[in-house]
Amino acid sequence: MKKITILAGLALVFAGCYNDKSDKLYPTPSITTCDTTAITYSTDVLPIITTYCNTGSSCHSSGSTSGYDFSTYAGLKDVANVDLLLNDINGTPSTGHSAMPKNSTKLSDCNINKITRWVNLGALNN
Repeated sequence: MKKITILAGLALVFAGCYNDKSDKLYPTPSITTCDTTAITYSTDVLPIITTYCNTGSSCHSSGSTSGYDFSTYAGLKDVANVDLLLNDINGTPSTGHSAMPKNSTKLSDCNINKITRWVNLGALNN
């Protein structure tokens, strides 16, 4: 009888510990989300533009030959207001314009969504 009680007790102990480390064995997959609820020029759009469009001697830096200077808010807003920016970053460029960023991979969907949201909110300097 004692053997059965001891075995039953051990079984309960081990059964109770079975899921103690389940989060380590089966981690929740990380889901990358793209928050576009509070998009601002300075926090969201400017870092994207600086990284992909306005770096060093790129096409849209100060003094570039492209005709578009994204080193200032005003320069980017002018392009955003006439839909050139959205057409180009979405890969559906308007007549006479190449898909952007030129000679590079397309922006991530999240970055495109952030810029699109910013433009749709009025392309504010915030």
